[in-house]
Amino acid sequence: MSVVTVAAVFISNVPEGLSSAAGMRRAGRSKTYVFGLWSGIAVVSGLSSLAGYALLGQAPAAVLAGIIALAGGAILTMIADTMIPEAFEDSHLMTGLITLAGFLLAFAVSKSGG
Repeated sequence: MSVVTVAAVFISNVPEGLSSAAGMRRAGRSKTYVFGLWSGIAVVSGLSSLAGYALLGQAPAAVLAGIIALAGGAILTMIADTMIPEAFEDSHLMTGLITLAGFLLAFAVSKSGG
């Protein structure tokens, strides 16, 4: 996995995590609860990654491609369900163009070998 991919995933998750944490705090959750929840998610995610690599590290390319396609579809579904409606409230007709620009940039970065 490239450094660019790891950085992109990290950077893309920071605003989402901050938004969720702020929402939990507004809902009356303690700082300990919010930090504990995010720490638990980080640990479970890390262990899941380790298990996935251990179990599927030597899987055929077609299986890995299917898994990546499924994960990509899940991310697109999450974006369509949660983030695009919120973006539309602020930027209206520019939402589609901004989304397209983001996908084109991501595609260009992935093809640059980064």
